Amino acid sequence: MPVAMIDLQVACVENTLPSEQEMAHWASAALRSDEDKELTIRCVDAEESRHLNNEYRGKNKPTNVLSFPFEAPEFVNINLLGDLIICAPVIAQEATEQNKSAKSHWAHMVVHGTLHLQGYDHIENDEAETMEALEVAILKKLGYQNPYLIEDPDT
Repeated sequence: MPVAMIDLQVACVENTLPSEQEMAHWASAALRSDEDKELTIRCVDAEESRHLNNEYRGKNKPTNVLSFPFEAPEFVNINLLGDLIICAPVIAQEATEQNKSAKSHWAHMVVHGTLHLQGYDHIENDEAETMEALEVAILKKLGYQNPYLIEDPDT
């Protein structure tokens, strides 16, 4: 199994961040190549997420995860996959709203973002079905439930 080597950057005040080892384990599970890859995971506050989401996607609000794939010039041989920007307060809020543990939601966002870095997307319905099926299968192997099944806490 290929290994994801993580450069973890913490740019937020958050007591519930997963460990670098957990994030590397989740990202490794999502790698679709036979080669080890390097990626940066930057954990940010809502303001930095909002700024980057506005600058790169034209959406003036914080978001759970942004992915920035690295595209090396043809003559550069490097195993750098890219950068993930994960907004810790949005992850915490979504986990609560979706009745999920924070850790399972973090695992989902790392897997989701790592797939984006490898070219997967969910803009078109068929792309979304492919990407979501991969996420569900990867998370199941990691011991997490389907992240798209939101349980109603009143049932």
